[in-house]
Amino acid sequence: MAETAPTVPPTDDPTAASRKQDHIEMAFQSRVESGELDRRFYYEPMLDPHPEPGAAWPPLPFLGKTLRAPLWVSSMTGGTALANVINHNLARACAEFGLGMGLGSCRQLLYSDQYLPDFDVRDTIGPELPLYANLGVAQVDLLLQTGALDRLHQLLTKLRADGLIVHVNPLQEAMQPEGDHFARPPLETVQELLEKTDFKIIVKEVGQGFGPASLRALLQLPLAAIEFAAAGGTNFARLELLRSDPMRRQIFDRLAAVGHTAAEMCAFARQLKTELGDQCRVDNLILSGGVRDFLDGYYLLEKSPLPAVYGQASGFLKHARGDYAELRAFVEAQLQGLALAKAFLKVKET
Repeated sequence: MAETAPTVPPTDDPTAASRKQDHIEMAFQSRVESGELDRRFYYEPMLDPHPEPGAAWPPLPFLGKTLRAPLWVSSMTGGTALANVINHNLARACAEFGLGMGLGSCRQLLYSDQYLPDFDVRDTIGPELPLYANLGVAQVDLLLQTGALDRLHQLLTKLRADGLIVHVNPLQEAMQPEGDHFARPPLETVQELLEKTDFKIIVKEVGQGFGPASLRALLQLPLAAIEFAAAGGTNFARLELLRSDPMRRQIFDRLAAVGHTAAEMCAFARQLKTELGDQCRVDNLILSGGVRDFLDGYYLLEKSPLPAVYGQASGFLKHARGDYAELRAFVEAQLQGLALAKAFLKVKET
């Protein structure tokens, strides 16, 4: 039997000339100064091949379902002219790439179905991926105080949601000209909600994150997850100040600049998990707030002491307002970057 001749790789390189010319012309533009280096990582080019195109992340059990990538589409919007397009584009991306999704505030749906089409994305995202409704802690407390929890159950049924995100935002409400007043600590509201319901609950902040005492209290509750919503992304307290009068803006602006980064909160959570031991009842984290791209996401995933995904809000929102192709290209690039980070970057121990 004749031996098959080995395949000889082609010797011609049709783009060589133009590529080399580009290298010459762009050499000085492409310098990276030492101050620009990302010091969070060791770069290890010898240990892995390139990820295959479209390489899948290992299946990730999360919130009782399975994700195909560790990304979470953080709560966005509803009740505006673009909300329907945005939410359905985001749900379509979740379905294609296997991501989880939290809806924007569903307050409007408690008493009317006028904006239900903006939020009703279960058929788009499909039944196999996590989809969570979202209410502010002030609205949850009102439902508890008035004995109207049936409205909350109806909301989850209408949306076919897997559970509820309760967003906690005392600084935003205090800075908002028409903001709600919290008559009791949010922790008490969440505790009562857990006692009186049996659906999954996630608690998140809205741009300042949680300090260690708040995080300690939350980790001891039977929550499905905690979402950091840390400082570094959209600061809703400052956003509300921009809607206020100039005097209030000047007086309270420094108060809006308090909070904790997602990296800082990972350190809190790691220490608290060790201290609490079996008293830590939370199994999942959503690492969001100031996550600019896949490098931030990868870093936080590696620093998380619990199974986690990372959330991006503004990045998704920027590309979800028009044609789906733009959003798809953005998500695909994020996942490609995440795969490259996993192959060639090792997080430094600090």
